Amino acid sequence: MATVPNLVSCLRLLLIPVLIALAKAGHSQAFFWLLVSSLATDALDGLLARKLNQITELGSKLDSWADFTTYLSLPLCAWWLRPEVLRAEAPFLVAAMLFYLAAVSFGFVKFHRLTSYHTWLSKSLAILAGGVVLVLFAGGPGWPLRVLAPIVMVSCVEEMVITALLPRWRANVPSVFHALRLKRELVER
Repeated sequence: MATVPNLVSCLRLLLIPVLIALAKAGHSQAFFWLLVSSLATDALDGLLARKLNQITELGSKLDSWADFTTYLSLPLCAWWLRPEVLRAEAPFLVAAMLFYLAAVSFGFVKFHRLTSYHTWLSKSLAILAGGVVLVLFAGGPGWPLRVLAPIVMVSCVEEMVITALLPRWRANVPSVFHALRLKRELVER
């Protein structure tokens, strides 16, 4: 369905190859401002979906794919634009990435798709991660990645617990407590 929020999510997906190309070419300023735009549209698609009452399963999936591919591309972009920071913060980044990939993989194994839970914790994490990423690509210090990594891990554990609890896929599960309630409702039926 071609809704405004879905088009915004599609735009975010289309920005990823451009971000990668800019990073590879060393165009750090253009990369930074396009990344700012991409992160702003991440907030915009969900806001528009709620405001326009256009929350759809497709929209949840598009948003999740845009998040997944954007955040998966950023370490590669950092390798080209900030390799010294990437090397210095490697243990924290590797740990966070392993948890992230574990949560995504667990969802794929169980449900054969991205989970698209959009939990309260992951939404808060997206704001924090966006800030940390912008600091990083603006030339700032790498230590905020050390703060971000454990929060990523906790968010990923929450996602894996939700995946373990739910008997079938469901988008937009705000927390483990909601997943427990959903599981109870499904069992009672």
